Amino acid sequence: MQIFEYKMSLKDQKLPSNTKLFLLVSGWYICNTLYNVYNKKATQSIHAHWFVAAAQLFIGIIISVFLWMTSLRKTPFLSAGDIASCIPIGLFACIAHGGSVLAMGVGTVSFAQIVKACEPIFAAFVGVIIPPFDIKPVKAYVMLFPIVGGVGLACVKQGKGININIEAFMYASIANAAAALKGKVGGAVAKSLKQVYSKNMDSANVYAIVNIISFICTIPMVVTMEASTLKEEWYLAASKSGSLYVVTNIALSGFFFYVYNEFAFAFTASVGAVTSSVLNTAKRVIIIVVSAILFNENMDRNSITGSTIAILGTFAYSLVSKKKHIEITNDKEKAS
Repeated sequence: MQIFEYKMSLKDQKLPSNTKLFLLVSGWYICNTLYNVYNKKATQSIHAHWFVAAAQLFIGIIISVFLWMTSLRKTPFLSAGDIASCIPIGLFACIAHGGSVLAMGVGTVSFAQIVKACEPIFAAFVGVIIPPFDIKPVKAYVMLFPIVGGVGLACVKQGKGININIEAFMYASIANAAAALKGKVGGAVAKSLKQVYSKNMDSANVYAIVNIISFICTIPMVVTMEASTLKEEWYLAASKSGSLYVVTNIALSGFFFYVYNEFAFAFTASVGAVTSSVLNTAKRVIIIVVSAILFNENMDRNSITGSTIAILGTFAYSLVSKKKHIEITNDKEKAS
């Protein structure tokens, strides 16, 4: 009976219109691209990248609190246990965000995006070593080879041989690992919170709570890594670019970071994980092209070919890795 009622409720739900989906994905892509642009400007202007990451997350907190206080969004009601269950997600989100900011701060945006295309490799590894195990179809693991090969080719510069920004590569890889772990531990927690309607934990509020925890987790990194030099770095940045320029780029990068995630969460909730994964991969092409133009980042033939191969490999992995899950879901529905 419960299964029947659940199926009926799904039928009663109004499918999102094509216009709504177009607006969501357009907002996601535009805001994500603008975030990368302003984040690069912010990290170029001040060499205190953990501080920049923390400030960006704080902007998101301001947005969330404003929406709750004005009743534009329902305020979440969480117990201490609920908050505790979100702490690991927030911690990994903190590391993923900080790693990405640092990678783009010490290297080019395009290179960071190419390395970020390797995230499925980390997700696949996490899936087979941490229970509950998530074993993908063999074809999905095969698709990991072009991802590795594409990134490797992008690191070979014409006439110069292998040319890797080790620091940027390391930070981007740390971000990939943290993102994979966040996805692993976060799915079940988010699902359980959403099921209790009295908690008001839709996708937007789940992200808002994780963002707050992520900010709190970032503070120790700012204190231990940059507190001793932050004042000096700020004065140096202000004298070179002007305080307004620094503040504006940090504020705008934080605003677009939060908003693009809002669009991404809303789009995923409307179309499901498969379509969202595919479009999440495609967005990297736009970011790479825009950043290469705006910041005059050198993209030789190997970089273009390698990044294309890696992104297409990620695209294929996203499709194939979800196929097994879809088939299992369909089988369960037929059995019921």
